[in-house]
Amino acid sequence: MKDIINKLLTNKVDSNEKVILELGCGNHKKVNNSIGIDAIDYPNVDICGDVFEVLKLIPDSTVDEVHSFHFIEHISDISGLIEELARVVKRNGIVGFTAPHFSNPYYYSDPTHKTFFGLYTFCYYSDCSLFSRRVPTYNVDIKFNLEKVSLNFKTDRSFFIRAGVKYIIGKLFNFSSYTKELYEDTLCYIFPCYEIHAILKRK
Repeated sequence: MKDIINKLLTNKVDSNEKVILELGCGNHKKVNNSIGIDAIDYPNVDICGDVFEVLKLIPDSTVDEVHSFHFIEHISDISGLIEELARVVKRNGIVGFTAPHFSNPYYYSDPTHKTFFGLYTFCYYSDCSLFSRRVPTYNVDIKFNLEKVSLNFKTDRSFFIRAGVKYIIGKLFNFSSYTKELYEDTLCYIFPCYEIHAILKRK
């Protein structure tokens, strides 16, 4: 595995490309030119293995961006993952997470889901000035700034009327930090949110 990782990283550097990782990429990547990592050897996976084992083989400060889509909720050690990402990501590098919101009724259907995510979850692992509510960091060595958090309301496109209504709801609640906090504090179980998207920037 180490030889594969070194070869992929060397090829990116030699071609003057950004080193972008997509964690838990599954059967298809969502980020162009990314290095796909997954525990299952799907056709588009570049590195097959446990995410912690793979990251441990990546040198310090070599990655420009990391993205994951509906992956992090399957990880029980969120602190360990973020700590390892802080090690491999370059200064000013970006880490993007998309995960089910805790009000998503489909979250409970998947027995492999381990962790809940809400508006403030990543505030526990980063410097956050986005919201009025403050949360403790439990003496974690903070190495990221939380740049953005958005609430995504969506449903299967075959339910086009429902999808349209949720699009409008998303626009309303994402209007400002205040409306996001109002939503999660008061309305999240009336209008369940499908997923949350967060962007962290390495200090």
